[in-house]
Amino acid sequence: MRVVVQRVVNASVHVNTKKVSSIKKGLLVFVGFEINDNIVDCDWIANKILNLRIFSNKEKNMELSVKDVKGDVLIVSQFTLHAKTKKGNRPSFIKSAKSELSKILYDKFILAMSELYKNKISQGIFGADMKIRLENDGPVTIIIDSKNKE
Repeated sequence: MRVVVQRVVNASVHVNTKKVSSIKKGLLVFVGFEINDNIVDCDWIANKILNLRIFSNKEKNMELSVKDVKGDVLIVSQFTLHAKTKKGNRPSFIKSAKSELSKILYDKFILAMSELYKNKISQGIFGADMKIRLENDGPVTIIIDSKNKE
């Protein structure tokens, strides 16, 4: 399981020109699943994201988590996070989980995040062609992979 976490001033998801979800200050999380991922990965990443200290305190040091600043979280599925580009110029998605497994894990990840951080989790529409609008803050972008625990 791999996530790209971006600290944002605001972010929104649009499908067919309609806004389906939006947040103010917080985190935009793109999540992709690999064929060997499971619920343990979802729980580990959920805890890691919610406790990442990437918001500044009064001294301008990154010491605060999204929970500390009472920020929002917007989660968007993105199967392309496991693209392999070693051979040729066309990305290979051979290691990406199939849609059925990804949907199950996505729902479990949303549930894990929602249980740990009530009423602050928003989401895109799984499998939809989405337009993401965001205003980066910093910018601060963190990549986390559950397989290598970094």
